[in-house]
Amino acid sequence: MATQPSTRKLKWSHLYTFACLGSSHHQSELGQPGFSRVVFCNESQKHKTKPHKYTSNQISTTKYNVVTFLPKSLFQQFRKVANLYFLLVAVISLTPLAPFSPISCIAPLLFVVGVSTVREGVEDWRRLSQDREVNSRKIKVHTGNGVFADQAWKGVCVGDVVKVQKNEYFPSDLLLLSSSYADGICYVETMNLDGESNLKIKRCMECTLSFDDEVKFDKFKATIRCEDPNSNIYSFVGNLELGDEGEASIYPLSPSQILLRDSKLRNTEFIYGVVIFTGRDTKVARNSMISQAKRSTIERRMDKVIFVLFIMMGLMSLITSSGSVTYTNQEQAPSESWYLRLNIFRDGSFDPDRLLLSWSLQFLRALVLYGYLIPVSLYVSIEVVKIIQAMHINNDEQLFDEFFGRSVEARTSNLNEELGQVELVLTDKTGTLTCNKMEFRKCSIDGISYGDNVDEEIVGAAPHDPAGQNIEMGEISSHPITETKKSAANLGETNIRGFNFRDARFTNNTWLHGSDVWDIMMFLRLMALCHTGIPVNDEQPKLTYEAESPEEVTFLIAAQEFGFQFCRRTQSSIFVKEIDPSGVKVEREYKLLNLLEFNSSRKRMSVIVRDEAGQIFLFCKGADNIVLERLGDGGRTYQHATTMHLASYAEQGLRTMAFAVRKINTLEYDQWNSSFSKAKATIGPDREKLLDNLSDTIERELVLLGAVAIEDKLQDGVPGCIDKLAQAGVKIWLLTGDKKETAVNIGLSSNLLSHDMQVFHLGLSTDADRNNQLQAMHDDIFKQIQASYQLITDKSPKDGPFALVIDGRALEIALTNEMKDHFLRLAVNCATVICCRVSPRQKALITQLVKKYTGKITLAIGDGANDVGMIQEAHIGVGISGMEGMQAVMASDFSVPQFRFLERLLLVHGHWCYKRISKMILYFIYKNIVFGLTLFFYEVYSRFSGDVLYDGWYMVMYNLCLTSLPVISLGVLEQDVSSNHCLEFPALYQQGQKNIFFGWKQIIGWMANGILTSLLIFILNVYMLSPSAFRQGGEVVDIEHLGVIMYTAIVWTVNCQIALIITHFTRIQHIFIWGSISLWYIFLLSYGALSPRFSHREYKLLVEAVGPATMYWIVILLVVVVSLLPYFIYMVIRMTFYPTDDQVIQQMMYGRKAVVERDGSTETE
Repeated sequence: MATQPSTRKLKWSHLYTFACLGSSHHQSELGQPGFSRVVFCNESQKHKTKPHKYTSNQISTTKYNVVTFLPKSLFQQFRKVANLYFLLVAVISLTPLAPFSPISCIAPLLFVVGVSTVREGVEDWRRLSQDREVNSRKIKVHTGNGVFADQAWKGVCVGDVVKVQKNEYFPSDLLLLSSSYADGICYVETMNLDGESNLKIKRCMECTLSFDDEVKFDKFKATIRCEDPNSNIYSFVGNLELGDEGEASIYPLSPSQILLRDSKLRNTEFIYGVVIFTGRDTKVARNSMISQAKRSTIERRMDKVIFVLFIMMGLMSLITSSGSVTYTNQEQAPSESWYLRLNIFRDGSFDPDRLLLSWSLQFLRALVLYGYLIPVSLYVSIEVVKIIQAMHINNDEQLFDEFFGRSVEARTSNLNEELGQVELVLTDKTGTLTCNKMEFRKCSIDGISYGDNVDEEIVGAAPHDPAGQNIEMGEISSHPITETKKSAANLGETNIRGFNFRDARFTNNTWLHGSDVWDIMMFLRLMALCHTGIPVNDEQPKLTYEAESPEEVTFLIAAQEFGFQFCRRTQSSIFVKEIDPSGVKVEREYKLLNLLEFNSSRKRMSVIVRDEAGQIFLFCKGADNIVLERLGDGGRTYQHATTMHLASYAEQGLRTMAFAVRKINTLEYDQWNSSFSKAKATIGPDREKLLDNLSDTIERELVLLGAVAIEDKLQDGVPGCIDKLAQAGVKIWLLTGDKKETAVNIGLSSNLLSHDMQVFHLGLSTDADRNNQLQAMHDDIFKQIQASYQLITDKSPKDGPFALVIDGRALEIALTNEMKDHFLRLAVNCATVICCRVSPRQKALITQLVKKYTGKITLAIGDGANDVGMIQEAHIGVGISGMEGMQAVMASDFSVPQFRFLERLLLVHGHWCYKRISKMILYFIYKNIVFGLTLFFYEVYSRFSGDVLYDGWYMVMYNLCLTSLPVISLGVLEQDVSSNHCLEFPALYQQGQKNIFFGWKQIIGWMANGILTSLLIFILNVYMLSPSAFRQGGEVVDIEHLGVIMYTAIVWTVNCQIALIITHFTRIQHIFIWGSISLWYIFLLSYGALSPRFSHREYKLLVEAVGPATMYWIVILLVVVVSLLPYFIYMVIRMTFYPTDDQVIQQMMYGRKAVVERDGSTETE
């Protein structure tokens, strides 16, 4: 594009602004609710007082401030049931009811809440730092007398006139007044706003075009009356009143004049704009929202496990309080148990005369005592583990793409383990499975196909009949797909990016010698005119382009290669260097009258231009079915041949588009344009509908020029990745807006469809489609669905997998309320589903229905803004950080540079994270039950006397120091098999899908293991130490001795248990496990060395009492061995007779056994 402003002012067209319409047009919405904003341009002082005082431009994304941080963060922490429970326990511990010192209850709670609160504070401080950086950015603001001075963004006010220079961000939402270009255009990058990387063109009003110098703003005054702040970034309704009061002219405004905050000025030296919305009122701020937090299936089940532990604790407390009352109420208890001195308990804990009070107090005391059944540190430990797991994913060198320079990124750590349980992947095609790098491959003009002798890289393999027609869409294909042979010679590719076309009849301008020169010229002229692109280096012979879609760039490159070079554009003109029939290259100017833009409902784009001879043409390009239905009777000459070519191109996996033209007489155009201009000036909700209807009226009676075919190649590694995922039991649904034939061919080349699959094609039959009767269509689709499902039920699994292909109109019917259950019943029984002609709304709807109907873990992956709904709706959303900007990434939970990285992300990291988190939670439950139940057993053994077996500091040390680091290392470093084996044996992944490591069977099993271990530890300690002397001097054990010995046995047992669980030892794990055991002895030695004032009954307990006693060490050894023996025996039996897949592979790794995969599982030979 030009780097210097044009030397002359250019006349505006109806495309970029409206005529100077008076106030007689429909302005009734202004001043009403939703359209009440008034902006006094260059008079920002008026906006500092009511009623026109608006929010400041200072933004804040923090959750807290100095005053609210503590109360808000504490509120968030105590919304968790476990934390709330421990808060109540801490309060009770301050009363005489507490069975041990308050510190043993308060310290763990303070640690857990403190860690989470500090993390919240650090994250919010980072947000605050980012806010300060943004708010302190500088921008030039008009301060008066034509002087512009630097000012911080936070000081910008509504009504200020600002000057933004090249590569600067816009500080607020602005109305563009003028630019460095004489015609008032500028180029904007909206990456931060909508994620799109292409540049957008913005254009100022003609009436403000003259304000292109700083000194001219001294006398600039205007008023803007517009819509109130809202989140719609693609619309803007308002008027600009310019001139003296009472004589002001009114100019309607449109989105093409609005510059949104956080967009960047590109390829333009500077612009002037007036501030309309600031701070929280800007559209980007209105679109900022906290995405709905997703929780993993394991995390939700963990809440249920905690609830079970609460019930268990309640039952134990009930038994304890009832047992205490029973013993207190015995008739002879006061006389025979006089030594208990029950009357000294004035609080009524053991009062025979007040049994109900005694029962209540004992119940509360038991709730405090048995609180160690609840793993208070579990949530914090899991949070730490998940963050480290996410760091491992982000730093995996094999998940780095050298071409893009990007790596896989875990944007949230909440769903790590969910990656290991995915059963259904819903994927976009363009830019996700394919590269979104378009190449011009073929074209059809006047019924003649060109470009057939190019490199047929993915020649069609879709089924077709001998006549070359597509299989009837309503036909059920029960035979396997067969592959056709390549039909053309491989002549190699060009070295021109975006252009891979070879045809001797067309290249090197040989088409000039044919009989259809005029049609070819109109075809090429359409490619050079009907677009939104801009040239980015006009100093080179061959230009490069930027446009709003890669297809447009491809068309511009192809037109340039064929001799029609789009060289520059202005507000109202497009200049094309084209070849005339004599072979001479000339530059022609086309006045751009109207641009009818593409959108998802229109599926077409048109431009209306006037050539140098004064003739008016409408050039239209779009989806072939949309363009073909708009052809006039005289424009269908080559429709049959073109349709055949379109079908052939689609079968080869190429994307197709039809071209058409219409010549319009001046009178008809003037009448239509008058109505169109009035519709554009209309303010209200019906404006877009009026514009669409008027666009539809002019886009009729078209003459078909031909069609184009472009190729979007598969990304590297896609077929292999899909094949591995299929072996792992993952079903894949392809949701694409392409034609059925294109989607099927991509399915074949990507291994979504295999040759042994039996494919059902669902589509409206010819009769139902022709009659267009809704009930007939419903009946037709219902019969096809029922017949397909019956075929599945009648055949055995040995007959091969099934696949379903459904087109757009059939899908609309299949998703209706009365049909969706039947459709989903069929679809979920197919290994692959391909949905064609799918809209963005339907993508999100399908994802929602599948998630709800199947209850399976779904993963949605896409690369563009049209995939955001699908990504947000799925359990796991994955964005491709490729060619379509970053909007999909910003809405995702994980981002990947290319689809192939999904293989390692799921099969390796997903499997590991699922196994690690499952083991970690189960072990947490086990170790807390082992410790907590010994307190309960001692209560029963001592006839509910109320004595506590352990010192209060033992309670604190257990979860915080002696068992915390080993379990974190388990969650971070555990690997049942290596990454290579995960990829070599994809069937391992099905362990997560079946949830075999965190089902209720495993949960109850580990609870039972904890109960049995606790019981063995207690019984062995009591009955080995009670009958005889503990030391050589004849001393017997008392409660201090029994407590420290039993506690030591627990520390040894639970740490040795985690050593038995771990299958992949590292140096760190050895240090943590054996270091935790050593830490217990260090603590016991240090604690006992303190004065009895602090150590109480534990004074020199290890050095003088238990340490020198041989019995102590014998008991510890025997108790640990016997306690671990049941689990050890179980694992020997399990690995010998009923090994799991990972254990089979471990036997291969360490026992040198051969391993094969059969029917989705591994076996040894």
